[in-house]
Amino acid sequence: MDLISTHVCKTMDIGNAGNMFGGHMLALIDESAAAFAAQSCDTPRMVTVKIDECVFKHAVRVGNLIKIYGEIDSIGTTSITLKVEARRHSVYTGDQKIVVSTKIKFVRIDEDCNPIPISERVKKKYGFIK
Repeated sequence: MDLISTHVCKTMDIGNAGNMFGGHMLALIDESAAAFAAQSCDTPRMVTVKIDECVFKHAVRVGNLIKIYGEIDSIGTTSITLKVEARRHSVYTGDQKIVVSTKIKFVRIDEDCNPIPISERVKKKYGFIK
């Protein structure tokens, strides 16, 4: 997986339990994955259509680094599906623990928000056509 973004958990990201609010983590994942999808598909017009199940495995506290990793799982006619992991990273040891992992599907759209094909060049570049 490629590192696609890094964030610092701040006080304003914390929920009632003293950990990063899950909704904020999902927003970071969605934004990072959307940028990765846009970069991969050579277009800024990608919209989220599906996020698979998310199970939060480890807490994130104020000051922790969150590193988000992604890779292309599949490319369809108009869509791309990414595997994404958010990891808590220790600056002291370099150890990482997976906080949450999921798959996210994006669709390429035109100016009127209608789905349009992802180019054959993109599919070929990532080995989804020969």
